[in-house]
Amino acid sequence: MDGAEEKKVKVGEPGEEEGGSPKATQELVDSIEKLQVIQDELEAINAKAIYEVLEVEKKFNELRKPVFSRRNEVIGSIRDFWLIAFLSHPVLGEFVSKEDEKILKHMVSLELEEAKDAKSGYSIVLNFSPNPYFEDKKLTKTYCFDEVGDLSIMCEPIKWKEGKGITDGDRHEKGAKRPYTSESFFTWFSEVVWSDGRVDEIAEIIRDDLWPNPLKHLQNEVDATGLYGEGEGEEVTGGGNEGINADEEDEDVLDDDDKEYREEDGDDEEEIDYEGTDADADEEN
Repeated sequence: MDGAEEKKVKVGEPGEEEGGSPKATQELVDSIEKLQVIQDELEAINAKAIYEVLEVEKKFNELRKPVFSRRNEVIGSIRDFWLIAFLSHPVLGEFVSKEDEKILKHMVSLELEEAKDAKSGYSIVLNFSPNPYFEDKKLTKTYCFDEVGDLSIMCEPIKWKEGKGITDGDRHEKGAKRPYTSESFFTWFSEVVWSDGRVDEIAEIIRDDLWPNPLKHLQNEVDATGLYGEGEGEEVTGGGNEGINADEEDEDVLDDDDKEYREEDGDDEEEIDYEGTDADADEEN
């Protein structure tokens, strides 16, 4: 018998004489049985607690919905909000390429949809205005957990317009207008990619950080530079990206197709001659 086997403690049946008297062995067996009963009681309470916590979470998810809707309305009035929110995040910004920036300028809202049974999973939904890159009005990636906690991921392929698929290397080889980009947010969104075993880091960041409070990281950029690079600085930067320069953003970030879509959507902004306005005011005074 080796050392490991010698260290094993054997709980004998009544009448056995190893490790103590028959009476002591019976007491040990009785104690373990009592502990098991108590443990079963605790497990029943834990199961009830999980159910009630989920019911409370469902209740508050319903209360949050109209608030999220109001938040979306305000966000919709801020140009390039989600693009800058992604770029400002210290982790997500690393996954946003220059090509992604052009696409994210057309993103109008982000939504997190919980499954009816909250512990069963959730969906990340990105909504877009009409754009020159893909046909989809929304992109959805769904995470589902089965009864034993195993995770499965579902996502519909992005319907890229001709020559626009940034995750398709073959198109690049055939002379596509858009270069192939291996490090891309949309590569992650359209594929099942694990960053750490069974953990999808990007999904968890969007669910637990960006979605609950997109202002957390963006606010630092607004305070330092202004939302579009105004103020002391010139650029809104985020994890590894050069950011968006206010004077060059339309030239550097928008391509010809973007500009056409902006004109069709009536996004051209009227220029205001502030100097002329001031001069007129001085004459009146």
